[in-house]
This record gives sequence, C-alpha cells and structure tokens, in this order.
Amino acid sequence: MRILVVGQGGREHALAWAIAASPLCDQLFAAPGNPGIAELATCVPIGVTEVDRLVAFAVAERVDFVVVGPEAALVAGVTDKLEAAGIATFGPTAAAAVLEGSKGFTKDLCAKYRIPTAAYRRFNDALSAKAYVRAQGAPIVVKADGLAAGKGVTVAATIEQALAAIDAAMVLGHFGRAGAELVIEEFLAGEEVSIFALVDGRHALLLPSAQDHKRVGDGDLGPNTGGMGAYSPAPCVTPEIEARVRREIIEPTIAAMALEGRPFKGVLYAGLMLTEDGPKLIEYNVRFGDPETQALLPRLKSDLLPALIAARDGVLGDFDLRWREEAAVCVVLAARGYPETPLRGTEIRGLDRAGDDPGVTLFHAGTRRDGDRLLADGGRVLSVTALGADVLEAQRRAYAAIDRIDWPEGFCRRDIGWRAVGRR
Repeated sequence: MRILVVGQGGREHALAWAIAASPLCDQLFAAPGNPGIAELATCVPIGVTEVDRLVAFAVAERVDFVVVGPEAALVAGVTDKLEAAGIATFGPTAAAAVLEGSKGFTKDLCAKYRIPTAAYRRFNDALSAKAYVRAQGAPIVVKADGLAAGKGVTVAATIEQALAAIDAAMVLGHFGRAGAELVIEEFLAGEEVSIFALVDGRHALLLPSAQDHKRVGDGDLGPNTGGMGAYSPAPCVTPEIEARVRREIIEPTIAAMALEGRPFKGVLYAGLMLTEDGPKLIEYNVRFGDPETQALLPRLKSDLLPALIAARDGVLGDFDLRWREEAAVCVVLAARGYPETPLRGTEIRGLDRAGDDPGVTLFHAGTRRDGDRLLADGGRVLSVTALGADVLEAQRRAYAAIDRIDWPEGFCRRDIGWRAVGRR
C-alpha cells in the first residue's frame, strides 16, 4: 500500500514510525513531515490545511490510504475531500471533528445525552462572562471555544486570573476567532488522564491509558502547554475505571454522534478527570494526542495499520491489539522561551548518542535541517521515549538519553511520570 501521513510533529513521527514497520506499507509519504520523518518517508512541502493540494497529491501519487494527524486538517475537512476523491482516509469528517473544533458543541452534546462532565455556561461577550465568573467564584476554568493549539485553557485559581483570561481571549484576541466564544466551567478536582479509542462509527477499541503533563514546569507549575511529556499506562486507570469510561462516556458519545447525523470514525481522545464522583469528561480531541502517542506506540506489539483501516472501513468489531507489558515514559524537549516565544535556529547535537539505548526512541517535532546541522524550529522540538519494566525504570532511561543530547538552548521537565513513581 501507498500511505500518506499528514502532519509534521512528534505525533506524526510516531505514527510514521509505526506505519513504516507494517508489512502492508510499500511506500510512505508525509506532508509536510520533518527531518525525523524524512528518514522513514518521502516528505512533500504541503501544509496540513492546504486541503486541495493534499488531495491533488494523493490522487497523483495513487495513494491508497491517508492517516491525518493534526486537528486543524480534520476541522478543515480534509477527510471529506479525500474520500470524495476516492482516497480512503483515517480521521473524522468535518461534521464529526466539531467535537474538538467547538468545546461548546461538545458540552451541549454532553448535557443533551447525560454524559458526565463539568457544569458550564457559554458566552460570546466579555461582560456577561465576567459577571458569571464573579457570581461563581474561583477556582474556575476558562476555555476558548475553538482550536487554540492546546493553549486556550486557563485553570484560574483566582477571580482576577479568570477575568484576565476572558480579556486575553475576547478583548486582546490572543486566540483569534477561536476565542470569540468562551466556555466557562466548574473546576474539577482529581487526577487527569487520557484514554484513546479507535472508533468505526459504531464500535470502540480502547487503547491503554496515558497521563499527560500539560504545565510547563516541574510540579505542574506554570502555564499550560501542548504537553511536556506523558507516560503509559496510568496506574490510576483501573479496569473498573476503564469500564466506566467506556460505558458512561465513550459509547454514549459514539451513539450520540450517530443520532446527531455526525457518525464518528477515527480516534476519539477523551481527556478525563477522575473525581470523587467518578470519571468526568474534560474535553474531546478527535486525533491522536501529542505527546501521548509517542508514549503509546512504542508499547504496541501489533501492526497498527490494519486497525486504522478497519476503523475507517467500519469493521472494527472484535478487532484487538497486543501491547507490551513494559511502561513507557516520553519526555518533551522544548526550546527556551516556550510556550510564549520559543528560541529558534539553535543547533542540536548528540542525537546519535541519545539513541544508543535500544529501549529509547527519539521522535522529531519542531526541527529542520541546515546542511548537516539539525536546528530547533518550534516550541516542542523533540520527544524522547523510553521503555522500562515500570515507570521508574522508563523514566531513568529517558532522562539518561536526554542527558546525552547537546542542546544548551533546550529544556525539559524533570518529573515526567511523578504521579506513578510516587505510588511505588
């Protein structure tokens, strides 16, 4: 098969890495890809939201199957146009991708179909939003309704922080059109986890749990980011919790989307809070998570590609995947200044030394080549994933690999996996 992966980040590198290992894959393309992906695939300079160019390329190259990584492409309708051109595509339609494209839509869906989530209100003017915050008090959560690259959520500890978040979105326009409407919801206390499910429109195949670290600093301090690291499995997701998530959240959502005339196929990524009252949905994403994918896929023993094809074809049914017993820890290396203004153009050395451990896999995200030099070209630049008998061993191996990388202008959190390690 001739396969195209759409995207350029660490998630897409992990997907390309897994797909390239499939005996079904004869030729792999990536648009636009990155230097790490270029070692596995032919990269083409087409942006993820250049939908017409992506379709034209897929048709011209007789691509058999497309795997879409980023949410922006899905919300822009790339699946619809590829399928209309006769190209089988893994990823939801634009109508189904609204689960991520509009947080307000998802909250309304949860309310209509009684899917457990935080209490909320929607606002399209700052004065009303501020009045609501003052009436509710803090802590409280302010969310941009649309896509904001993982940075549109403020967990406000004080009323002043919530008011500033409203101004940032609605007055200063920090998130563009994505912040023209806000969802303001109650603060949920508990432990946050991620559960992914491959979905074929009717059936769900749950993948192992993972736990992301959103805050930029150790101890979960500082502003939210797109994710500074992840580990899998998350010990707090017991079989009982997983069964409740499937029964109370995932399956009702799949049924609700079908009833709404928006059948969902692809990856349904549930961000959850494990509260005293049970698991509650924080938000849905409609694609593989980043950096959770970089932690999950090195644990996969099965061929990923047939599962993606089965989900697209609507025949997931009793399909199953086999997973390694080992734990995985993924640590993100970011450029100084992230998440505000990351420093670009600095040279990264020592990746060969970092990969000396066979249990370690390096995934590129924000990198570019300048001749023989590898340069930082984004906020989150590299993901370093290690396997281990448990989270502690995987954590030690990941940080040992990072310490062999020569990049003074980069930084990482030093406590990825701390919740699992603390349980030992």
